[in-house]
Amino acid sequence: MSEEASAKTEVKKVITIELSADHPMAGFIDSIPTPPSLGDLVEGTIIAINRGRVYVDLPPFGTGLIYGREYLNAADVLRKANPGDTISAKVVDPAGREGYIELSLKEARQAAIWGEAETAIINETPYSLVVEEANKGGLILTWQGIQGFLPASQLSKEHYPRVPEGDKEKILGELMQLIGKPLSVRIITADAKEGKLIFSERTGNEAEEKASLIDKYQIGDSAEGEVTGIVDFGVFVKLEPGLEGLVHISELDWGLVEDPHALFAVGDKVRVKVIEIKDGKISLSIKALKENPWRTATERYARGMEVPGVIIKYNKHGALASIEEGVAGLVHVSEFESPAALRETLELGKTYPFTISLFEPKEQRMTLIFSGNKKKK
Repeated sequence: MSEEASAKTEVKKVITIELSADHPMAGFIDSIPTPPSLGDLVEGTIIAINRGRVYVDLPPFGTGLIYGREYLNAADVLRKANPGDTISAKVVDPAGREGYIELSLKEARQAAIWGEAETAIINETPYSLVVEEANKGGLILTWQGIQGFLPASQLSKEHYPRVPEGDKEKILGELMQLIGKPLSVRIITADAKEGKLIFSERTGNEAEEKASLIDKYQIGDSAEGEVTGIVDFGVFVKLEPGLEGLVHISELDWGLVEDPHALFAVGDKVRVKVIEIKDGKISLSIKALKENPWRTATERYARGMEVPGVIIKYNKHGALASIEEGVAGLVHVSEFESPAALRETLELGKTYPFTISLFEPKEQRMTLIFSGNKKKK
């Protein structure tokens, strides 16, 4: 990290220590840019290219560097690059060699491609892709250099293999005839961690059929469905053949959900509630069928009460501590000497004693004071 970025971080730490959350300067603190961390995507201007190194200006945090293996991995792109060009890269070491922020173009491109895949799922973007291989379960296609799978069950009526008694060898024979042919498909599952891309051909001509299926449902209806796709922002649930809805990550549970893959698997049976029908799409909720723990929280908690809490997440304001499933409070960073001190004191997954200092169940807000700090005082 450059001296400038380091100094700015120290200033932010000092200000955070001295000011409380409701201080008029608190908003100014939050506006101070946070230095890039491992895995962040950043954008900057190329300053110079020489001897297998690319220097990138990343104001106000200093200079980024692409070199060594990362330079070789992106050589095809860098051959066409010139000083003054703007590029996007991924941080692989925020405090790298000689104080530079080490960057990767290859990983940034991969992240961008998977991001594009998730956007394509939301927009139901159609692609014309050529079938490369076939197996008994479906077809293999490649999109943006990533090999994906089209299950036989996701083929259109025109291409679906109608084979008596489901003979797998005969199904394979039918699928083999599609090799080399272009199909109009859309992406329905994109899992960057697993490198999994799943396609469906069932689009376009089925729009009218889908609209008639949606007409059968009203907001507030509940139904049994099957998980057909999982992405970082939620899960897709099939209500009936030809009709799927999205359960956004915020509607999966009252508790904090960071990875839908950890809660669900394709094929899971789930009960959902219809919460919105708009523009030919149906939005669903799983948590709406569960009791909101905040509604009855006043029966169990009050301001000034000491409670145990499990640290579940860090953010720029401090740490979130779960008091019970679905009810969490903020432990503000101003209680500690620095963000690093907070993380050293309050470790993820561990339980600590806290005192409730703010309790507004209607707004689903709670602020906690670490009892360890109080005892020290």
